[in-house]
This record gives sequence, structure tokens and C-alpha cells, in this order.
Amino acid sequence: MTTLLDLAPDELLSTTRAVRRRLDLTRPVPLDVVRECIEVALQAPTGSNQQGWHFVVVTDAAKRAALGSIYARAFAIYKDMPFAAGNLFQDDPSRAPVQKRVMDSARYLADHMGDAPVLLVPCIDGRVDGQPGFLSASVWGSLFPAVWSFMLAARARGLGTSWTSLHLMFEQEAADVLGIPYESVSQGALVPVAYTVGTDFRPGPRQPLEGVVHVDSW
Repeated sequence: MTTLLDLAPDELLSTTRAVRRRLDLTRPVPLDVVRECIEVALQAPTGSNQQGWHFVVVTDAAKRAALGSIYARAFAIYKDMPFAAGNLFQDDPSRAPVQKRVMDSARYLADHMGDAPVLLVPCIDGRVDGQPGFLSASVWGSLFPAVWSFMLAARARGLGTSWTSLHLMFEQEAADVLGIPYESVSQGALVPVAYTVGTDFRPGPRQPLEGVVHVDSW
């Protein structure tokens, strides 16, 4: 069992950040440590206890480079979209600088995605393209808690992660790289995994509670 960082539960939850610039791209990540994190992830809840998840762990350099290339191509499209991080809240002086930093770090990750020592592609049985919202919510709700649990377990072991999904613009290409049966299995994310440069992370800036909590009605 890998030695864990001394983090209280609330500290673990509030300091598991999207790590981009502080990923140590030169330090190998043992597969046994990744497997430990997945063991934790498998304890997450899943709809009807189906446990239809799969975790594709990518360590092969050529496959990581191929996924990195796909992600970079998707990022080139994303960066000009109105909802891209760097294009949001530009008229808000309190938020614009943060958005710029997020976009800069996202661009750095796009340039280096294929350099991460491990890439994780979490998947789920079935496809929900064009299906009703309740079905999509059920399927993704059976995968995403496990992915978040993986990221928390990684943080506890000194690893950094970042939840990304832009490669899904070209999901079938990624499926072909990894041999994922595209017609029957959906990819949910692309997660770089690496040790971090330092382990001190702080909670991120968030909007006041009053603006997002609604009691009994909107």
C-alpha cells in the first residue's frame, strides 16, 4: 500500500485540483499505484449496481502521443468557442484574471497531454447518443463518481490529475487508438496522471454560497 498524504477528508476534497502546469512529466508513475486508485474508484456508487465501467490505462508512448495529438486538435477548436475558459467573464474584473490563468494552464496541458506518464480513459458500457436526459444522467452518474474517486485517491498518493473531455470531439479516433469498441462502449473523459511538483494545493476561488444554494425553491 502506497504511503498516503496526511490530508483530512475536507482538505482532500477541497484541494484536489485540476493540475496542469504542476504535473511532473518526467517522473514515472508505477502501474501498481494506478491500480490502487482504481480499486478505490470501484467502490463508488453505480446505477442498479451494474458496475459497467472500464478504465483504460495508457502507458505506451506511441498511444499517449496519439491521444495527445487528438486532444491538441480538439483544443484548437475549443479555444475559440464562446464558452472556452478564456472567453468567459471578460467584463468582470474580479473573474477575468482567473479565467485567463485557467486558459493559459489549459493551453499548456493541451501542448503536453501526450507527455503525461499515464493517461486514463474511463469508459462505460453502452451509448446514450440522442437518448432522453434521464437515461444520460443514469449512465454518466454510474461512471463519473468513480472517476472522481480515482482523482481523490490519486491526490492522496501525491498524484495530480485533470478531468478533460475535449478529445470526445474525435471519440472514435481515440477508440481506434485504444481498441475500444466504439459502437458499444462510451468514453467519459481523458485524465492525465502524474506525480505533482510539490503536494501543497489550496482550495480554488469559488462564487459565494448564497448565489448557488436554493432552499425549497429556486
